[in-house]
Parts: sequence; C-alpha cells; structure tokens
Amino acid sequence: MDLWGRVRNQVAASVASSQATAADLEAVRLSLHAELALDYFDLRSLDEERRIIERAVEAYSQALALTRRRFEGGVANQVEVAEAETQLEAARAQHIDIAERRAQFEHALAALTGQSAESFALPETGTPVAPPVIPVGVPSDLLERRPDIAAAERRVAEANSKVGLTKAAFFPTIMLGLTAGLEGGSIANWLNWPSRLWALGPSAAQTLFDAGHRRAATEGAVANYDASVADYRQSVLAAFQQVEDHIASLRVLEAESQRQKLAVEAARRSETLSLNRYKGGLVTYLEVASAQTVTLQNERVQQGIARRLMEASVLLIKTVGGGWDAKSLPTAQQLAGR
Repeated sequence: MDLWGRVRNQVAASVASSQATAADLEAVRLSLHAELALDYFDLRSLDEERRIIERAVEAYSQALALTRRRFEGGVANQVEVAEAETQLEAARAQHIDIAERRAQFEHALAALTGQSAESFALPETGTPVAPPVIPVGVPSDLLERRPDIAAAERRVAEANSKVGLTKAAFFPTIMLGLTAGLEGGSIANWLNWPSRLWALGPSAAQTLFDAGHRRAATEGAVANYDASVADYRQSVLAAFQQVEDHIASLRVLEAESQRQKLAVEAARRSETLSLNRYKGGLVTYLEVASAQTVTLQNERVQQGIARRLMEASVLLIKTVGGGWDAKSLPTAQQLAGR
C-alpha cells in the first residue's frame, strides 16, 4: 500500500529520467543536423568563391594577352609581362587551393550522412544559396523548442520526485498480507473442510534508529534538486543569450553585406578605369594589377560575409531548437509500453 507516495515518486523519477535521456538524444541529433548544414553551406560558399576566382583568372588572362601584345608592339616592357603572368598564376594557385578545401568538406558530408568518402560526390551548382528568413518566436516558445532545456527541466522533475522518495522513508512501510491453507493433526485430516485456515490483515515496518541515514539522504536529495534548478536556470539564460547573439550577428552582417556590396562595385569601377588608362598608355600595368587585386579581395570578402550570414542563420535555427518541440517527448504511457 503506497500511502506515502514511495512507489509513485519512484515511477515519476524514472519517467522523468527517461524523458531527459530522450531530450539528450534530440539535442545530439540537432547538433549533428546543424553540423551537416554548416559543412554543406561552407562547401557551397567555396563553390561561389571558386567562381569568383575563375572570373578573375579569365580577366587576368585577357590582361596578360593585352600586355604581351603591347610588349610585342614596343609599348610595354618585360616587367609588365612578368607582373601579369605572376598575377595570373597566383590566381590559378588559389583556384587549386579551393578545390582541396572543397574536397575536405565533401568528405565531412559523406561521414555525417553515413557514406564512404570515395563514393560520395556533391556536384557544383550555379545558383548561390541565400540565407532563410527565420521566425525566432517568443521566449516561452523557446523553452519548449530547445531539447537541452527540456532535458534540464525533466531532471528538475526527477530530482523533485527523489526528494519525495527520501521523505517517504521516514514513514512506516505498510503491507497487506493474506495467508490461506489447510492444517490437521494427521495426513488424513489435511483435506477435510474443518482443517482450512486463512488470515488477512495489515502489517507495518518502521526503522527506529538509522544514525541519521534517512535525514542525510533527504538533505542530499534536496541539494541535488537545488543544483538541478540552478542548471535549468543557467540553461535558459544561456539559450536566451545565444539567440540574442545570433540575431545580433545577422543584423550586423546584413548591414556589413550592404556596405561590402558598395565596396565591390567601387572596386570594379576602379578596375575598369585603370584598364582603360592602361590601354591608352597613361599608366603602367602595376596600376591595373593593383586594381584587379583589390577587386578580387573585395569580392572574396563579400562572399565571406555571405558565408557568415548563412552560418549565423544555421546557428540561430539550432539555438531555437530547429523543428523539435518538448511535446514530442515520450509520455509515461508510451514509456510503459516499451
């Protein structure tokens, strides 16, 4: 007879522990999904960066051909030809380096999707990937959508049930017993109806002295409950901080992206003007090379900002729990069915 909630609290603690473990599993799954998304978008960012360098290689090749024609016509000198060749080969080397980095991300994606690296291939796409618009919701929704917060809350419930379990040890254990049978003075009388007997009644067992064991167990359970509450509170505060961090990152990076777009446009205009001045014989190739280098650097910086925007979007989705909800945790009935 569970008069003091001993069995009830034990069941509640076990259910909460199982739900916390299920939430831990969802947290690991969410982290793996986020890592997969980050690696994928990093790979796509490298694809876009490689296209930027390919356009630069094409422009450098045309500039080298122009410089060689001018050298053959006696307008340019051999130093300018060497500068154009250096610039072209350096860009080609950067193109090869990106291919090596892309292969590493491709192998990482193969491992995360459970495939062998040698058989996995992700073809390049010609369309840049844009970051999604993320509805972050209200704080109360966040508490239900973060599996780590759900795990911490379930551990608080488990610790609370264990406090009740230790307090129940102060009360006597009451049992309801039933005894029935037959007895007789000889074997011949055992099976006679008057030889029957039965007894029904409660019994109680109480520990009178335990040298403070039960009190220490209760104090330990209360301390564990307080620690669980503190962990839960810290998880909630950390979650809110992470959400605000990533929202701020998106806001700052979007503003930076707009400014960097203007910088790229200005660099391209400067490159065009320098090339026209070089064709007219007003400047040396050094000015053209400098303008082209500045353009390439700014285009790569612009792509780097786009990559950081995508990464911040993925991390924000991870921070708000992805598509998971605490209502997806198994119920006590489902756990009992297992």
